Amino acid sequence: MATFVDRVVLHLQAGDGGHGCVSIHREKFKPFGGPDGGNGGHGGSVSLVVDPQVTTLLDFHFHPHVKADNGKGGAGSNRDGANGHNLVLKVPNGTVVQTTDGTVLADMVGAGTTFEVARGGRGGRGNASLANAKRKAPGFAELGEPGDQLDIVLELKSVADVGLVGFPSAGKSSLISVISAAKPKIADYPFTTLVPNLGVVRMDNHTFTVADVPGLIPGAATGKGLGLEFLRHIERCAVLVHVIDSATLEPGRDPVADIDAIEAELSQYGGLADRPRLVAVNKVDVPDGRDLAEIVRPDLEERGYRVFEVSAATREGLKELTYAMAELVEAERKAAPPAEPTRIVIRPIAVDDDGFTITAEADGSFTVRGVRPERWVKQTNFDNDEAVGYLADRLARLGVEDKLAKAGAQPGDLVRIGVREFDWQPTLFAGVEFVPGNRGTDVRLEEKSNRASAADRLAARKARRVRSADEVGADASDDPDDEDEDDAE
Repeated sequence: MATFVDRVVLHLQAGDGGHGCVSIHREKFKPFGGPDGGNGGHGGSVSLVVDPQVTTLLDFHFHPHVKADNGKGGAGSNRDGANGHNLVLKVPNGTVVQTTDGTVLADMVGAGTTFEVARGGRGGRGNASLANAKRKAPGFAELGEPGDQLDIVLELKSVADVGLVGFPSAGKSSLISVISAAKPKIADYPFTTLVPNLGVVRMDNHTFTVADVPGLIPGAATGKGLGLEFLRHIERCAVLVHVIDSATLEPGRDPVADIDAIEAELSQYGGLADRPRLVAVNKVDVPDGRDLAEIVRPDLEERGYRVFEVSAATREGLKELTYAMAELVEAERKAAPPAEPTRIVIRPIAVDDDGFTITAEADGSFTVRGVRPERWVKQTNFDNDEAVGYLADRLARLGVEDKLAKAGAQPGDLVRIGVREFDWQPTLFAGVEFVPGNRGTDVRLEEKSNRASAADRLAARKARRVRSADEVGADASDDPDDEDEDDAE
């Protein structure tokens, strides 16, 4: 069973941020010492890094679900929660990171190349961090932000200078085994090579890598045989070498026909027309094979190919072939543009950029999109009225209220921000100052009721008592017995 995997789908989940803490400092003779709730820790991120020691995506094939640690929640006494540990996944050199719809996110080439694919959520602030001059003791804290959750596709494309292509059992594995230290499986049956083999070749001052691509057959570019799975491994090769079997006994097979069939598949796959080609006519140690090689050599040279008659068994002609490979590789390296250091691009936000957009939907609702408004909504505890009021104040300061009004929104219209829906009531928050009350409440959100408040009932009770005393005094002044006593005197 082959243990080479070059394409996997990963299900990633970055860590969620920890919730902030709501706490009030209390000690003897100091029952209210102010807010001291700590912040939540940030969630762990998921990153990919190129490791030269990793050559396959096999580990991800058996463990496709990856999740980073969550951040810990804050605590009292201004204790912040611990951050979740970042998760670093080691991938082979030449790994392409894509979305499930084929969009390329990163092409990871070079040892140490790192790409953060899923960012951990921010930790929520505790009430100590939310306190200000008006809100001295907030009765709420921010929730932790959820981490990124997405599916990605990892596709491995071998990074080699020279790619050996040809029909099954043409001798590619034997060839790479004698010009390098690679030890691929070699047998006399088709599709012996089930995985690409990489070998390092050293000739004098030249060092380059050679990839043995599994055998191709007509129709490989459309999924026949093993070609569709491994054609991607020659995309990065600077030089292609046709390895031709000159001693095959299959009917209808000859070196020219084999090259035409392979070139047709490469053309159908696309993107390989500009690569220089060499032709290695293998197995010339067989008498019939040498005769056939001498016959087809003029035809191949007329097509512009450099032809080398070689034998992996006796190592005949391998030195000349290897020097020709090194020559083309060096030429390609010199022609390649020099590597430039990574440039840091700073893109400042435009002066007139509000950081959000408002879209009027066909059903009469409005959708607010933006990084900050959507993050604020995720971090709001909607079971706490004071937290909801704080969110409304932030949105009003950001300009969401004004822009909704300019977009034609009317009180009571449905407004969506992220996954939440609201009935827009601009008179509650826009331009209205926050009045401190009991912790966890906001008087602007209290529903008006016909029932008198406790203060109103107390005032009415006091008024009745005063009125009753006045009535008693008035009754006493109207007593007829008192008038008779005054007359007698």
